[in-house]
Amino acid sequence: MIVLGVESSCDETGLALYDTQRGLLSHALHSQVAMHEQYGGVVPELASRDHIRRAIPLLEETLSRASLAMADIDAVAYTQGPGLAGALLVGSSIACSLALALDKPVLGVHHLEGHLLSPLLASDPPQFPFIALLVSGGHTQLMRVDGVGQYTLLGETLDDAAGEAFDKSAKLLGLGYPGGPAISRLAEFGDPLAYKLPRPMLHSKDFNFSFSGLKTAVLTVVKNHDEKIVANICEQDKANIARGFVDAIVDVLTAKCVSALRHSGLKRLVIAGGVGANAQLRASLNAAASARKFRVFYPELEFCTDNGAMIAFAGAMRLQINPGAATRDYSFNVRPRWPLDELKAV
Repeated sequence: MIVLGVESSCDETGLALYDTQRGLLSHALHSQVAMHEQYGGVVPELASRDHIRRAIPLLEETLSRASLAMADIDAVAYTQGPGLAGALLVGSSIACSLALALDKPVLGVHHLEGHLLSPLLASDPPQFPFIALLVSGGHTQLMRVDGVGQYTLLGETLDDAAGEAFDKSAKLLGLGYPGGPAISRLAEFGDPLAYKLPRPMLHSKDFNFSFSGLKTAVLTVVKNHDEKIVANICEQDKANIARGFVDAIVDVLTAKCVSALRHSGLKRLVIAGGVGANAQLRASLNAAASARKFRVFYPELEFCTDNGAMIAFAGAMRLQINPGAATRDYSFNVRPRWPLDELKAV
């Protein structure tokens, strides 16, 4: 079965083809980062309009790379939520229209389920069950994954997500948008002893997170700096602040993951979402895994951010287990807010 995946939940337009026999056949992605950079964040209206422009050319590129025609598609999977309502509507309408034109079944996929299952696309995929850390600009959650649709939420952020804290703290340092990769790179040149920033909820004895206080701590450091104005803070001190921030957030994420593994008795940890590409987080988790004898699984770097491959794969996984999960009712609705624990096992 060949499944077309369509992703349009925020600021990436992704199309992909996944074959249940041969694996991932092709994928194409367009990021809107350059367009949103001048505004310091995602502008929903602009994001939606850009998805409209990009989707069909990306579909043609994906089919060409796989040497397939549209008639070869057996089913269409699309991101139904969560995400920006307008952006989701673009992908949903395109996916359902294609399915109608081709007389093929269509399936709405949960965006976070796509991220959770994306490490299974790697050459060395994890086996169920495992603990998963879903860490991105909009979500920071720890959960136990026992199979497709079998997700138990262990803990989540009570305020800012980790990726959101990265972007906001980077903005405070004048690093622009997107801030996560920039503050991570700058931290490599910082002194780890220069600023000891708080580790929120590190010892809370649960699996929840809180990162708004850490962002506020960065703001306080910037405001209390001798120069008063961020533009006048020397690059070395910016690097020191960045290092203090990154070390704090990585320490919390690592500690919570280790605690969740200990609590569950499992030995497999999966990292999913855009922050999963962070070099410092990977180094910290790898060191913890070596010391405590568990394994960490990551998506390929190209699948850490939003992409069509994870949607095609998640849709294919569900259809393999339950072919009736798809429908030929081509009316559609989107779910901008859609808790993952509302998903049913297939």
